[in-house]
Amino acid sequence: MIGYGDRARTQCEVVRLFRETHPDLPPLNQGTISKIEAQYREMGHVRKVPSKRQAVVDDDTKLNLLLALEENPITPAHQLARDNSKSKDKT
Repeated sequence: MIGYGDRARTQCEVVRLFRETHPDLPPLNQGTISKIEAQYREMGHVRKVPSKRQAVVDDDTKLNLLLALEENPITPAHQLARDNSKSKDKT
């Protein structure tokens, strides 16, 4: 919206215009607008970028997952993760 329509707008004006245009949506703040603008300037779009963070898995969890895979090698990964999180909840 910063360059939307008839003229360029400040971030404060964008916040106000968004609230007026979309009263049913949660309001944006100036910090959010700033991040969106920075992403657009850097990447040329504002689509959500997948995170490159990797899950941190301790050695006990790795061992449990390997044992589960050895017992049943066709178990889907999402089921292994769900079963492992359930076993952690019981401890």
